[in-house]
Amino acid sequence: MSSDPWGRVDETGTVYVRTADGEKVVGSWQAGTPEEALAYFERKYEGLVVEIGLLERRVRTTDLPAKDAQTAIEHLRTQVDEHHAVGDLDALRVRLDKLVSTVDSRREERKVQKAKQTDEARTAKDALVVEAEQLAQSDQWRSAGERLRALVDIWKGLPRLDRKSDDELWHRFSHARSAFSKRRKAHFASLDAQREDARKVKEKLVAEAEALSKSADWGPTAARYRELMESWKAAGRAQRESEDDLWNRFRGAQDVFFAARSEVFAERDAEQVENLKLKEELADEAEKLVPVTDLKAARAAFRSLNERWEAIGHVPRDARPKVEGRMHSVERAIQETEEGEWRRTNPEARARAAGLTGQLQAAVDKLRGQIDAARAQGNNSKADKLSRELEGRQALLDQALKGLEEFGG
Repeated sequence: MSSDPWGRVDETGTVYVRTADGEKVVGSWQAGTPEEALAYFERKYEGLVVEIGLLERRVRTTDLPAKDAQTAIEHLRTQVDEHHAVGDLDALRVRLDKLVSTVDSRREERKVQKAKQTDEARTAKDALVVEAEQLAQSDQWRSAGERLRALVDIWKGLPRLDRKSDDELWHRFSHARSAFSKRRKAHFASLDAQREDARKVKEKLVAEAEALSKSADWGPTAARYRELMESWKAAGRAQRESEDDLWNRFRGAQDVFFAARSEVFAERDAEQVENLKLKEELADEAEKLVPVTDLKAARAAFRSLNERWEAIGHVPRDARPKVEGRMHSVERAIQETEEGEWRRTNPEARARAAGLTGQLQAAVDKLRGQIDAARAQGNNSKADKLSRELEGRQALLDQALKGLEEFGG
């Protein structure tokens, strides 16, 4: 008979293993020595140790499903319980029991984790639905559309909930996307109609612009082109392919007209510059008549200069005020000389001026007397009021005296 700490072989070749519950028959060995029998069943034990070790490592380091782990444990436990190996089978049972606890603990952890993931997924999907429903009312067609497409991708990456909850949330989500698509489709259909209306309006504007391009009625035609441009802006945009072509035709017609006008105006401007030189020469001659010494001769000379002035024609607009102002100054000087001469030779006007002066002088004297009386009585308020009135009358008197002096005293 042969034996070791965990088993033995009796005289009949029966192999036993020692356990806490006593010896258990492992099997029968007739093919060799008892030592070989023990060695064989010890190797089977080592095989179980290796399998249990591998299963422990898989449970510890991988996402092995609890159901698969439990099946593997039961398979190993059956092999241990069948006593077909020599070794510390009780220790293997302890390891398997511990492994069951570990798998149960992992199962609970995963259950909690899955519940947490489900709650997070529900919260995330709720948020996606709320955002999608808000975007469904947006008029930012491009950005809202892109965001909705991104939300779909996010949704696909989230875990599924229970079927009822998932279906309800998806229905709301899908409805929001459909509502947005329907609104966007209606918007662009309306926009297409507006652009078609704009195209028709702009076709008419282009036709008129092209008809006006050969006009030589510069002022009214330029004004009409400005009106056409305002109408063009108010019409809105046509479809892009039509808009560019219509604009090129519209702008081209304007360019033809304004180029022709510019050419004519350039010739006119050159003529007006020459006219300006001639009028400046006449202004030089006119200014030599001032101061007026011989009124009759000055009047005749100015009349001749003015006739030549009128015959010359237009000058550049920005130069017109200055050169015309020079002639007007000479004309005013001659007129003032005529008025002075008239006043000196008009006895009725002198008499009226003298009478007015006398009346104003009397009024001034009367006011001064009233002011002195008010001061004497201590009525300064009345005196101040009369003084202000006196200032006005005195100014009129000074002006009248000056006019009287022009009559020679």
